[in-house]
Amino acid sequence: MALQYLWWIAAAILVGVEMMTGTFYLLIVALACVAGGIAAVAGLDVGWQWGVAAVVEVVGTLAVNRWKRSHMSKPRLSNNLDVGQRVSVLEWRDDGTARVAYRGTHWDAVLDSASTPRREQMVIVDMRGAQLVLGPLPA
Repeated sequence: MALQYLWWIAAAILVGVEMMTGTFYLLIVALACVAGGIAAVAGLDVGWQWGVAAVVEVVGTLAVNRWKRSHMSKPRLSNNLDVGQRVSVLEWRDDGTARVAYRGTHWDAVLDSASTPRREQMVIVDMRGAQLVLGPLPA
């Protein structure tokens, strides 16, 4: 069996495994195998085939890392599902606390800082016991 067919078989197997994982890294290895196969078809020596595959692998991995860093969202720092939800403020009290409507009932709330402006619509940034901590809506 010609060496080029081994490159194609390896690429096909790696694409199949990649479809089960979804990380894109095995896809880059598969593309490197394709590049090695093309180098074999071009008649290059085995050392050159491995060299071409290695260069494609390194460049592809760097590209995937850069793409993931720029396109992946940052994970939430809180496991609390209420954080980030919008609430309607029913009333502001003189002591700086508020009464808000959220999830079909009324809650006590405070501002996350004294400089946070009071609005009718706020967002939950934290919870302290059964008290909501409010911040401004994102711009």
